This record gives sequence, structure tokens and C-alpha cells, in this order.
Amino acid sequence: MKESNLSQQIEGNKELLFRHFEQYIRVSDELKSALDARINFVSFNKGELVHDADKVCTRSLFIQKGLFRTYFIKDGKEISEYFPAENEWSNSPKSFITRQKDMYYIDAIENTEAFCLKVDDLVYLFENFPEMERYSRLSMGTVFGHLMERIASLRFTTAKEKYDHFIKTYQEIHHRIPLGMIASYLGIAQETLSRIRSEK
Repeated sequence: MKESNLSQQIEGNKELLFRHFEQYIRVSDELKSALDARINFVSFNKGELVHDADKVCTRSLFIQKGLFRTYFIKDGKEISEYFPAENEWSNSPKSFITRQKDMYYIDAIENTEAFCLKVDDLVYLFENFPEMERYSRLSMGTVFGHLMERIASLRFTTAKEKYDHFIKTYQEIHHRIPLGMIASYLGIAQETLSRIRSEK
């Protein structure tokens, strides 16, 4: 893609990002200018490691196009925990907030384009634009919703019930997630998952 076309695309995507903020708060010209100066466009190739658990998470990524996976490693196995996609923020929440290492890795399931906001810039925005704290509080409802869905899914006793709950939770993107990652999310064998899907 030519540089001029890429620049136009990024500016257009920034407007989409501003509209996302406006779903929760009023975005003044001053706030828009401050955001514009601090958000950066980044891209990741399919399979690329986005965040390493051995490092402190210092940035939050707003996905414009693509799909990430948040996971941790237990007994040498990758356990999928969350699948953020378009119009969602992605980071390692505890590490991002406490500025300490956490257990979560993030990788790109697809080629992904996103806007990046560093933690120091977010602190600046919170300190200078009180409405940003309101945005953070309201938008975190989505994250907590996913966490509650995750906790609820663990309560289901059969593999089929867990899979049905997963499909409901990720109804817009489940078909984009590899079966092995879904199986690890559900805590079942991939063969079991394949059998459940074949019975649908």
C-alpha cells in the first residue's frame, strides 16, 4: 500500500476510534487532539507474539481489524483465556495497571491492525481529562462481562454445554478461532470438541 493511501486509511480509522469513545463520553476538540497526539497505528502478522509474559505490559491496543488471543502456559501447555477482536481493547490488565509482570501472553490469530496507547500516555489523559476516567469505568464493563461469562462457563458440567456457551459468548467470531485454541479454552480434548461439532 502506498504511503499516502496508508496515511489516509489511518486517519479514517482514527475517526472510527473517536466515535468509539463518543459512545461513552463527549469527546471535546481538546481531548481529540490529545488522543491524536498519543495513539499510534501498529500491525501484527498472524502468529506474532503481541505481549510476552516475561515483560511488563506497557501498552493497550484497540483492535481495528483482526483477532488476538490472551493465554497462559501451564505444564507446558497453552491455555486460551480470552479472544479480543474488532473494537475491543487488548492488554494484560493486571500487568498494565500494576506495572509488574503477569502470567498472560497475547498473540495474533490473524493479521491484525490496531491503535496503541501507552500506559504513561493514558495516565496523562486521566490526569488532564476527567471524562477519560468515566470512559475507562464504563468501557471496562465489556471486559468484566467477558470475565463473568468465562466464570459462568466453568460451571457447566458437560463438554457440550461448555461449547454451546462458548458459541453464545463469541457468536460473532467463533468461526475465526482455531479448534485447538477453543479446546484449550474449554478445557477439553480437541478430539472431544471435533465430536461435539460433528453432532451439531
